[in-house]
Amino acid sequence: MMLVAIITAIAGEFKYTPFSGEVFRIALGASAFLLCLLLMRHLPYVYTGIITGITVLLFRTAEDSIFSAGMFSLSGSLKIHLSAALYYITYGIAMSRIQEKWHEFHPFLLGACFSAIDIASNAVELFARTLIFDTPFKYLEHWMILTVSAVVRSYFVVGIYSSVTISQMRVLHSEQQKRIEQMLNTNSGLYGEVFYLQKSMDTIEQITAKSHNLYEKVNGSGLKSYSRTILEITQQIHEVKKDSQRILAGLLKLFDRDIASEMRLAEVIEFAVKSNRGYSAMLGKEIEFHCELRTDYMTNHYIPLLTVLNNLVANAVEAIEVQGKILIRAYEQGDMTVLIVSDTGTGIAEQARGMIFEPGFTTKFNQEGFAATGIGLSHVRDIVHALGGDIHLQSGEQTSQTTFIITLPTDTLKKGA
Repeated sequence: MMLVAIITAIAGEFKYTPFSGEVFRIALGASAFLLCLLLMRHLPYVYTGIITGITVLLFRTAEDSIFSAGMFSLSGSLKIHLSAALYYITYGIAMSRIQEKWHEFHPFLLGACFSAIDIASNAVELFARTLIFDTPFKYLEHWMILTVSAVVRSYFVVGIYSSVTISQMRVLHSEQQKRIEQMLNTNSGLYGEVFYLQKSMDTIEQITAKSHNLYEKVNGSGLKSYSRTILEITQQIHEVKKDSQRILAGLLKLFDRDIASEMRLAEVIEFAVKSNRGYSAMLGKEIEFHCELRTDYMTNHYIPLLTVLNNLVANAVEAIEVQGKILIRAYEQGDMTVLIVSDTGTGIAEQARGMIFEPGFTTKFNQEGFAATGIGLSHVRDIVHALGGDIHLQSGEQTSQTTFIITLPTDTLKKGA
């Protein structure tokens, strides 16, 4: 509150006096006071108005003592500036009446309310001045000046406040977008790992069942030592399954399911492009990304779709040596949604095309000559199949262009279908 009071007192020195021979002033103090109240809604407006009024009174009295030399009179100075203190006290009390509601008002209505409060506070100041100096209330001819001044500075402050609010909202929106992008990136990566872990657990379950059946057969044939070994192996496999379940439960807890219940297909594609545009820049490549969307709808399967697209587009980025283009298309064909990812990279050798979706297969090697994990496209294939769709490769015979075509049931993807 003291900060508001000091700012207002200093700003009040930037002024002009509309009535010749009078101390009454129209200054920036009122504008500064109003802006501070708008930006600090948590303050108690009544007490802030009282403290500001007292501070302005003391500040102007001290100013008179410095610049009036031997003509200074403490009682006279207090008497002159007391009405100004009443202006701010009245302003604070009036603002407290709408403190809980003004943020709901339209800016035009807000400016009108503040103008009315300003005019009423000026009226109190002028009336107090007539009582203090025992002079008639002779300012009727100047009300046009006071009204115009109140309206101009009120709407001026509302404009500044609106600009500050919009700027804050933009910053907040930008931060929220970054957070959402980070969470989507994390969730799409986790989805692939969770998907494969669940698949591995199904395999472990089948192995456990087969191992136990083998134990029963061997035990029934009288080979006790072998049966005990098989039983131990079965128990160890079961322990691996339980450990996998714990890991799966931990991964599922990492999912942020509050991002959104659904997203538009166009938003999923846009995010995949934005993410991989940054990836291509990090690799020092000049890649043009193009999107052709002939369909768009809400889907609650945006995480698996993003996982698939991110994988394919990232592979396309890696396949382009220095410069190239990546095209992503989406359209509906009958009851299927078709997603196409094409790139002008190095292409895939003909002898490798039949094996690219197999786990462990890769054409990528690092600088030390070690192969990559090679499970990326097998991830993609299994996720697409889990959604009831299909994926196949279309690689040009005469060019290096590589195209992956994904077909997915629209009813499965579309929200509410």
